Amino acid sequence: MIRDYLLVEKLPLFWCAGCGDGVVLQSIMRSIDKLGWKKEETVFVTGIGCWGKADDYVTTNSFHGTHGRAIPYSTGIKLANPDLHVLTLMGDGDGITIGGNHLIHAARRNVDITAIMVNNLNYGMTGGQYSGTTPKGSVTKTSPYGHVEYGFDVCDVVRASGGSFVARATVYDVVQLNKIIDQAVAHKGFSFVEVIAPCPTQFGRMNGIKNAPEMLKWIKERTVPIAKAKDMDYEELRTKFVTGVFVDREQEDYSTSYKRLIESLKGEN
Repeated sequence: MIRDYLLVEKLPLFWCAGCGDGVVLQSIMRSIDKLGWKKEETVFVTGIGCWGKADDYVTTNSFHGTHGRAIPYSTGIKLANPDLHVLTLMGDGDGITIGGNHLIHAARRNVDITAIMVNNLNYGMTGGQYSGTTPKGSVTKTSPYGHVEYGFDVCDVVRASGGSFVARATVYDVVQLNKIIDQAVAHKGFSFVEVIAPCPTQFGRMNGIKNAPEMLKWIKERTVPIAKAKDMDYEELRTKFVTGVFVDREQEDYSTSYKRLIESLKGEN
């Protein structure tokens, strides 16, 4: 049961009303419950930020690290004990703005971890500053007249870096979100899921989105499935969230490659 992974005594959740973080956490717990992962064999690794608070609510092993460093901690844990199931939970600050260098190398190495990046389009916990994914034109605490930069397409970054599973979902379409996370946690190798879940308190308030229902409508209006995106040009897509699975391929993961190398060296001795 999902409740087996949830510290019920810690409820209610820390997150603001209308935040999608709870939706994503439930989806993850649903997926690992389906796979029957034992709590002592599962590790949640988080960084700093609103989504980084997710480890407060799990009964599994957890590791709460510093900002932008969730992936290197996860890599170390997985290499130390390849039998562990490692889930890396990052915000857009942790995942690409501060931790982008770690992200591309984990994808390149195909480290066998599942990275779930909840993209709330700003630094929500620290006051609403813009991040590396904030859409162009958006108002934030540090771009009060409108953001002049385009945000990263993080899935494109991970795909170009060699990630063997890359996908994007939103908290608007929970059915799709559940299916994608099911695929991600079952994948052998580096699996990356970006979940679009704009911060209602900071990003929403500053951009005229008054409440959670309006936020869900805002997400819906900007979401495009992969099949439809094929008929749209680059400039159109720069203001949209293309959802679906971009990459899903079999590829030997880093731990397996490393172990095989060690065994071959033992044979030489």
